[in-house]
Amino acid sequence: MNYNQAQQRVSDLKKFYKNLLWFGIVSFIILFNDIVEKGIFNFSMWNGSVILLIWGIILTVKAVRLFILDAEWERGVMEKELNKTKKPIQF
Repeated sequence: MNYNQAQQRVSDLKKFYKNLLWFGIVSFIILFNDIVEKGIFNFSMWNGSVILLIWGIILTVKAVRLFILDAEWERGVMEKELNKTKKPIQF
């Protein structure tokens, strides 16, 4: 990994953690507000629950891309595919 790739990865991680922090803050506010006002958690589109669900799915996809399907994983898959297609040339 060269310097530019490392810098990009750090930038992506920083953005992800900021997003995660904002998700936690907004979730806490919405859920706390529901529990205080209604006494229960109401799952409806208009009080923000669906927005939190979609936001959570997006964060999950970003986390998988950042932590599981990273450059090292990509390099390993690329090497496997290249090794599969290496065939001796028949003259």
